[in-house]
Amino acid sequence: MDKKEYYFLGKITKTSGFKGSLMFFFDVDDTGPYKSLEAVFVDAGGSGLIPFVIEKIAFRHNNTAFVKLADIDNEDEATALVGSQLYLPLAFLPPLKGKKFYFHEIMDFRVVDKKQGDIGNVKGVLDQTGQPIFIIQNGEKEILVPMTDDIIEKVDRKNKLIEIEAPDGLIDIYL
Repeated sequence: MDKKEYYFLGKITKTSGFKGSLMFFFDVDDTGPYKSLEAVFVDAGGSGLIPFVIEKIAFRHNNTAFVKLADIDNEDEATALVGSQLYLPLAFLPPLKGKKFYFHEIMDFRVVDKKQGDIGNVKGVLDQTGQPIFIIQNGEKEILVPMTDDIIEKVDRKNKLIEIEAPDGLIDIYL
């Protein structure tokens, strides 16, 4: 399975009880769409993504849930999965509207600045800082633009276009 076709959902944080139950942390804004989750893919390291059927899921607070996976019937089997990352196919992502988007969704979108015009295509997103940043390819040059609601004017999924209004002088630094 190619991990590019999946998105990171969260991780298994600890065991719960002696019958193989686990505690999941969901790294999402809204756990609502996952309340009736029937299966999950676990990256148990080196083996690739392994599908597991969920027998029971009970959400708690702070994006956590007690989960019983099929075929995990004791504490030793459950302990082996602690720390593993959880994934789901991209098709399970709830659709976003307006100026909201998933990072993978905007790759190769054309970026048009209100003052500078067409400045290039999105080639990546820097997400290691507190604020994500567009990496825009303009010929041989890279342009870095913060991804804020103040800068992003419109996301046109149909035409693969993002309209922005960058702060005065920001684009000039790169061109």
